[in-house]
Amino acid sequence: MTGFAYLGALVVSLGGLAVLDRRFRLAFWADPARTAITLVVGVLFFLAWDVAGLALGIFARGDSPHMTGLQLAPELPVEEAVFLTLLCYNTLLVWRFLDLRLRGRDRREEVRAAAGTAGSAGTTQAGEAADGPTTGADA
Repeated sequence: MTGFAYLGALVVSLGGLAVLDRRFRLAFWADPARTAITLVVGVLFFLAWDVAGLALGIFARGDSPHMTGLQLAPELPVEEAVFLTLLCYNTLLVWRFLDLRLRGRDRREEVRAAAGTAGSAGTTQAGEAADGPTTGADA
Protein backbone atom coordinates (compact mmCIF):
# COMPACT_ATOMS: atom_id res chain seq x y z
CA MET A 1 0.00 0.00 0.00
CA THR A 2 2.90 2.40 0.55
CA GLY A 3 3.53 2.14 -3.20
CA PHE A 4 0.78 4.68 -3.75
CA ALA A 5 1.76 7.14 -0.99
CA TYR A 6 3.54 9.64 -3.25
CA LEU A 7 0.89 9.45 -5.97
CA GLY A 8 -1.80 9.91 -3.33
CA ALA A 9 -0.05 12.97 -1.92
CA LEU A 10 0.18 14.46 -5.41
CA VAL A 11 -3.53 13.85 -6.06
CA VAL A 12 -4.51 15.37 -2.70
CA SER A 13 -2.35 18.39 -3.52
CA LEU A 14 -4.02 18.76 -6.91
CA GLY A 15 -7.37 18.64 -5.11
CA GLY A 16 -6.25 21.42 -2.79
CA LEU A 17 -5.23 23.54 -5.75
CA ALA A 18 -8.62 22.90 -7.36
CA VAL A 19 -10.35 24.10 -4.17
CA LEU A 20 -8.29 27.31 -4.23
CA ASP A 21 -8.99 27.71 -7.93
CA ARG A 22 -12.73 27.39 -7.36
CA ARG A 23 -12.70 29.73 -4.36
CA PHE A 24 -10.91 32.52 -6.22
CA ARG A 25 -12.06 31.62 -9.77
CA LEU A 26 -8.52 31.80 -11.08
CA ALA A 27 -8.20 29.25 -13.87
CA PHE A 28 -10.63 26.37 -14.48
CA TRP A 29 -13.54 28.25 -12.96
CA ALA A 30 -12.68 31.38 -14.95
CA ASP A 31 -11.90 29.85 -18.36
CA PRO A 32 -11.89 26.02 -18.48
CA ALA A 33 -10.86 25.60 -22.12
CA ARG A 34 -7.91 27.98 -21.93
CA THR A 35 -6.77 26.45 -18.65
CA ALA A 36 -6.93 22.90 -20.01
CA ILE A 37 -4.94 23.88 -23.10
CA THR A 38 -2.35 25.69 -20.99
CA LEU A 39 -1.90 22.73 -18.63
CA VAL A 40 -1.70 20.17 -21.44
CA VAL A 41 0.90 22.22 -23.32
CA GLY A 42 2.94 22.74 -20.14
CA VAL A 43 2.84 19.09 -19.08
CA LEU A 44 3.69 17.86 -22.60
CA PHE A 45 6.63 20.28 -22.77
CA PHE A 46 8.05 19.05 -19.48
CA LEU A 47 7.41 15.41 -20.36
CA ALA A 48 9.36 15.94 -23.60
CA TRP A 49 12.08 17.57 -21.51
CA ASP A 50 12.16 14.52 -19.23
CA VAL A 51 12.25 12.08 -22.16
CA ALA A 52 15.15 14.03 -23.69
CA GLY A 53 16.96 13.99 -20.36
CA LEU A 54 16.39 10.24 -20.00
CA ALA A 55 17.59 9.58 -23.56
CA LEU A 56 20.76 11.59 -22.94
CA GLY A 57 21.40 9.83 -19.64
CA ILE A 58 21.00 13.03 -17.62
CA PHE A 59 17.95 11.79 -15.72
CA ALA A 60 17.33 8.37 -14.22
CA ARG A 61 14.40 6.85 -12.39
CA GLY A 62 15.11 6.50 -8.71
CA ASP A 63 13.82 3.67 -6.59
CA SER A 64 11.43 4.45 -3.78
CA PRO A 65 9.00 2.29 -1.84
CA HIS A 66 6.48 5.13 -2.04
CA MET A 67 6.08 4.96 -5.82
CA THR A 68 3.64 2.73 -7.70
CA GLY A 69 6.15 1.21 -10.10
CA LEU A 70 3.84 2.06 -13.03
CA GLN A 71 5.64 3.70 -15.91
CA LEU A 72 4.53 5.77 -18.91
CA ALA A 73 7.74 4.87 -20.74
CA PRO A 74 10.98 3.20 -19.72
CA GLU A 75 12.36 5.14 -16.74
CA LEU A 76 9.37 7.54 -16.75
CA PRO A 77 7.03 6.86 -13.81
CA VAL A 78 3.34 7.81 -13.79
CA GLU A 79 4.03 9.99 -10.77
CA GLU A 80 6.19 12.25 -12.93
CA ALA A 81 3.24 13.20 -15.15
CA VAL A 82 1.06 13.89 -12.09
CA PHE A 83 3.85 15.93 -10.50
CA LEU A 84 4.28 17.97 -13.69
CA THR A 85 0.54 18.60 -13.76
CA LEU A 86 0.74 19.81 -10.16
CA LEU A 87 3.72 22.01 -10.99
CA CYS A 88 2.04 23.59 -14.03
CA TYR A 89 -1.32 24.06 -12.28
CA ASN A 90 0.33 25.64 -9.24
CA THR A 91 2.33 28.00 -11.43
CA LEU A 92 -0.77 28.94 -13.42
CA LEU A 93 -2.75 29.69 -10.26
CA VAL A 94 0.04 31.85 -8.80
CA TRP A 95 0.35 33.71 -12.11
CA ARG A 96 -3.41 34.34 -12.34
CA PHE A 97 -3.63 35.41 -8.68
CA LEU A 98 -0.80 37.91 -9.03
CA ASP A 99 -2.15 39.16 -12.36
CA LEU A 100 -5.59 39.77 -10.89
CA ARG A 101 -4.11 41.48 -7.82
CA LEU A 102 -2.01 43.82 -9.95
CA ARG A 103 -4.96 44.62 -12.19
CA GLY A 104 -7.09 45.33 -9.13
CA ARG A 105 -4.40 47.62 -7.74
CA ASP A 106 -4.16 49.45 -11.06
CA ARG A 107 -7.94 49.92 -11.13
CA ARG A 108 -7.95 51.27 -7.58
CA GLU A 109 -5.21 53.72 -8.50
CA GLU A 110 -7.20 54.84 -11.56
CA VAL A 111 -10.29 55.35 -9.42
CA ARG A 112 -8.30 57.35 -6.86
CA ALA A 113 -6.75 59.46 -9.59
CA ALA A 114 -10.16 60.11 -11.16
CA ALA A 115 -11.63 60.95 -7.75
CA GLY A 116 -8.73 63.32 -7.09
CA THR A 117 -9.34 65.06 -10.41
CA ALA A 118 -13.08 65.24 -9.77
CA GLY A 119 -12.46 66.57 -6.26
CA SER A 120 -10.39 69.45 -7.60
CA ALA A 121 -13.03 70.35 -10.22
CA GLY A 122 -14.72 72.65 -7.71
CA THR A 123 -12.09 75.35 -8.19
CA THR A 124 -10.63 76.99 -11.26
CA GLN A 125 -7.26 78.55 -11.97
CA ALA A 126 -7.52 81.93 -10.30
CA GLY A 127 -9.04 80.52 -7.13
CA GLU A 128 -12.53 81.17 -8.44
CA ALA A 129 -15.33 78.93 -7.34
CA ALA A 130 -16.73 76.59 -9.96
CA ASP A 131 -20.08 78.40 -9.92
CA GLY A 132 -18.60 81.76 -10.90
CA PRO A 133 -16.09 84.41 -9.99
CA THR A 134 -16.08 85.86 -6.53
CA THR A 135 -16.81 89.56 -6.38
CA GLY A 136 -15.99 91.94 -3.64
CA ALA A 137 -19.67 92.07 -2.69
CA ASP A 138 -19.72 88.29 -2.09
CA ALA A 139 -16.83 88.40 0.31
